Amino acid sequence: MNLTTLRDFLLSLPGTQEDTPFGPEILVYRIAGKMYALVNWQAEPLSINLKCEPELALLLREIHPQVKPGWHMNKQHWNTVTLDSQLDEALWQGWILHSYERVIAGLPKAKRPQAVKP
Repeated sequence: MNLTTLRDFLLSLPGTQEDTPFGPEILVYRIAGKMYALVNWQAEPLSINLKCEPELALLLREIHPQVKPGWHMNKQHWNTVTLDSQLDEALWQGWILHSYERVIAGLPKAKRPQAVKP
């Protein structure tokens, strides 16, 4: 996994904006001002914090050693995922979409993007 691939995927989601409010070492991805992903781009391997439905978050932590409770986040709603070579691309992309969709679901309809990438 490399940063360019990860950033390209995150920025391909409609309405996504990238900023660094916590300092240059953490890239934050938002939709309508709400965070859905935080990337520690200096970690080796890369790690990403993602919003997750609480019961699914627990299940993912049990199944995947790369998934831990969200670092510096609400442990019930956030996971930290280590993007190592053992983690299939379809999994981490699906988890990013899940996080993105959870944030969109909480937005007023007027602030939701028009098209969501499948």
